[in-house]
Parts: sequence; structure tokens; C-alpha cells
Amino acid sequence: MASKAQSDESQSSKNGKPHGRRFRWLLPVKLPPPVNPALMKHAEERGKSVQNRIADKITTFAGSMTFVYLHVIWFGCWIGFGVEKYPFGLLTMIVSLEAIFLSTFVMISQNRADSKRQVIADQQWKTVQEEDQQNDELLDLSKQILSLTKEIRTMGGTSASLPRDDHGA
Repeated sequence: MASKAQSDESQSSKNGKPHGRRFRWLLPVKLPPPVNPALMKHAEERGKSVQNRIADKITTFAGSMTFVYLHVIWFGCWIGFGVEKYPFGLLTMIVSLEAIFLSTFVMISQNRADSKRQVIADQQWKTVQEEDQQNDELLDLSKQILSLTKEIRTMGGTSASLPRDDHGA
């Protein structure tokens, strides 16, 4: 038993959460920071706005099992303790308002994901363009080397042993 408690303690110190494994199922999962430099820059830019930080925290919480568990407890207590009589008009109104706000946060989350995808796509496009430019430079260098090799062989009188270039170079 002592080793299990120690492993929980070491786990809590590793992941920075005070309760270790016991409450991991309850707390929202914290994703690791992005590794892609373009995404890191995007996250820094996004983090400058208080509204974005609030929206990110709400969507992280609303998309967690903690949110589900709290609602199960809330609905169970509301109905179980008889806060209002059936058909639960106030509860229905509260849940409807919550659904409206949550759907807005879902759209915010989708927009955030789209902007991340756009950042990655832009970075990949730049990389492809740089690679195309490098390929063109390498092709030009190869043609120059071939031309110089032909000239050297012609000056040395060994042009007959040079393979023919059927590609027009």
C-alpha cells in the first residue's frame, strides 16, 4: 500500500496535479503545449486576448467528463430534492439557456481549430514553395555541372565517351 501511495505522490509531482491518480478522471485533461513553432506563435497570439483565454477555458471545461458528472449530480439533486414540480419548467429553461451558450462555445472551439489548421496549412505551403525553389536551384546546378563536364571532355578530346543527353540539356 505504501508503494501505491508513493507512486500516486510521484505521479502528482510529475504532472503537477495535487491529487495524483485518484481524481484524474474528474479533472479536465490538460493538453501538452504545441511543438510546431507556427502553432506556438498562434497560441501566444491567441493568449493575448482575455476573451480568447476565457473561451478556451470554458470550452475545455465544457468538453470534459467533469462537466457531465456535475450535470448528472445537479439534475439528480434538482429532481430528487423536489426543487420544483414536474414538468420542471425552470430546469428546462436553465438547461435551454445553457445549451444556447454551449453551442456558441462549440462554434468558437471549431473556429479556433480551423484557425490552427489554417496556420499549419500556411506553414506547409511556405515549406513547399521553399522546396520548389531549392529543387529549381539544384536542377540549375546539375545542368551547369553537366555543361562544364561536357566542355572539359571536349577540350580533352574524350567527347565520344560522354553519354548522350536526350533531354535537351
